[in-house]
Amino acid sequence: MLVKPASAACDMACSYCFYRDLAQGRERGCRPVMDRPVMEAVVSRAFEAVPDGTVAFDFQGGEPTLAGLDFFEAFVAEVERRRGGCRVSYAIQTNGLALDERWCEFLGRNRFLVGVSLDGTRSLHDRLRPAADGGATWSRVAASLGRLRRHGVEPAVLCVLSSELARHPQQVYRGLASLGARHVQFIPCLGPAEGGDGSPRSAEMASHALTPGRFVHFYRGFLDAWERGQAEDGPMAVGLFDDVMGLSLGRRPRTCGALGACAPQFVVESDGSVYPCDFYASDRWCMGNVCSDTIEAMAAGAVVEGFLSPPRRADGDAPCTDCGFEGICHGGCPRLSTAFAADGRCGYREFLEYGYGRLARRARERVGRMPWA
Repeated sequence: MLVKPASAACDMACSYCFYRDLAQGRERGCRPVMDRPVMEAVVSRAFEAVPDGTVAFDFQGGEPTLAGLDFFEAFVAEVERRRGGCRVSYAIQTNGLALDERWCEFLGRNRFLVGVSLDGTRSLHDRLRPAADGGATWSRVAASLGRLRRHGVEPAVLCVLSSELARHPQQVYRGLASLGARHVQFIPCLGPAEGGDGSPRSAEMASHALTPGRFVHFYRGFLDAWERGQAEDGPMAVGLFDDVMGLSLGRRPRTCGALGACAPQFVVESDGSVYPCDFYASDRWCMGNVCSDTIEAMAAGAVVEGFLSPPRRADGDAPCTDCGFEGICHGGCPRLSTAFAADGRCGYREFLEYGYGRLARRARERVGRMPWA
């Protein structure tokens, strides 16, 4: 369950925010903060669907901490009341501004996986991710990373790979290494959905969107810096690199859609409405509502059937037919692939031609060092 307890509300004003753009296109826009009955319905539906197994509750936004710490305390208490023999995991993706000592103690005590958004270098971050009042945020977010670690939480650093950030792979590596980042995920910056509506907001998003050329420029440079820095700076797990190393060993990637096929998620908005993917959280793709519909009914409904019916992107936009890596990619996520494949060029293919052998070799060396190898 990917839960958005504060809908698209946020205390930052990131100019490239895709979810704010998506929410503004819905009839009801940004919903109010999730109330107690909806929260209880989220928990109840999850354990109805999985009475014996594992349930993962992941919180995103907007900015999920705007729902308040009391909401999260109540959510965890409701889970404990209903979980029975189920295993439960929690994760949260946050901009980090609210993470004071109380928040960090709560996240550590409940073993949350925490992803904190921070864009690589101070200057780029402060320009692209200002607070809602326009103030700089790098120092505040960096301080939150330290507080999380003091409470036993090793945060993942989530960087939006915008066109601007992609120009500076070496600086981004140094910025992340200086923060002691041990887990890093780069999230391709997308243009407006469906090409935008011609508004100033749509044009601004398009100006930040990643392109195939910037994609390959960034990952080539970052791979070089990452390889040089491992011994001096300590290990840093990078999402795309881990996926490629796993694929070289025949393992499934962790990134959703990396194999070119979608599986429906259960993205729950603050009013209980459910969508199959947060890239498709629009009125057209509403599957139902946790207050009135079971998980099983929504999963078997016409919306999910339509969501899973290919194609949702133009295969001609990516040169897949003669690509030696097509078997581990299959065109990638239909939405994210627009950031690396366009106009007959695929930046992902170009990066794999540059770095696949190096990453595959590292994967084999890593397995060879394992005690069971």
